[in-house]
Amino acid sequence: MKYLPLIALTVAISACAAQPPAGVQSVGESQQPVKTVATCIAQKWADGSQQQVVSQDTLANDQAMDVYVPGQQPPTGAAAVVRPSYSGKGTWVGFRANGAAGSDATGAISGCL
Repeated sequence: MKYLPLIALTVAISACAAQPPAGVQSVGESQQPVKTVATCIAQKWADGSQQQVVSQDTLANDQAMDVYVPGQQPPTGAAAVVRPSYSGKGTWVGFRANGAAGSDATGAISGCL
């Protein structure tokens, strides 16, 4: 009985960790590692815009990354949100618009899945 609060807390934290971040639209999943998908997205955006693209590790060792749309800056700019899959192996990718046009951005993301 004394472990019940600890178990309840663990379950609650796990449930929150298994959900996409707030304000992020799901784009899709890939079987490729997080870094490979994030690098592909950054390269497509840089090639298409001829502008610098900023990417930021959100977990150590490239386990989760944000790739910012050309011209956007961390921490609140429009970005591809690249995370380990919430349903098993692979990578989950979402898009946080924050006022940026999403159709061109999500098209490039889809090409990397």
